[in-house]
Amino acid sequence: MSFDEEWAADKAAVTMRLNQAGSTGGSGPKGSADYVVEDDDLGEIGHAAKGLFDGLEPAGKHANAASESAGSSLKGDGFDTGAALSEVNKTWETQVKTLLQACAHISNHLDYTKKSSKANDEWIGAQLRIVGPVAPGNEGAVSASQIDKFFR
Repeated sequence: MSFDEEWAADKAAVTMRLNQAGSTGGSGPKGSADYVVEDDDLGEIGHAAKGLFDGLEPAGKHANAASESAGSSLKGDGFDTGAALSEVNKTWETQVKTLLQACAHISNHLDYTKKSSKANDEWIGAQLRIVGPVAPGNEGAVSASQIDKFFR
């Protein structure tokens, strides 16, 4: 079996499972294949990531100076614990920076997602508007085939 054939089979199997998955909440009907995230949800997640970033930056660094000083002092007095403490402090700094970058990435990505989603919705809305006069009794409805092409 070629890669393309295997990939197509795997995609079909996953799609089938997703379409049959029961809903455990959210705004869609049970078993809905659509994934819906409201802008308010994205905003709350982004706000939480920004709050974690703002709080972690000072909190993650508050013991840095004391730990570095203690490590240097102990190492200078010939204790192996001093070198170990300095190494742990460097590792801690690296981990805090990594977490700060992750929080910033999440917040920035969600901001982008909200803006991009809004732009896509506006573009689709503009494409679906009927331009010109509408026949009496038609109410300006767009045909199903016109709508369907936006969901492929």
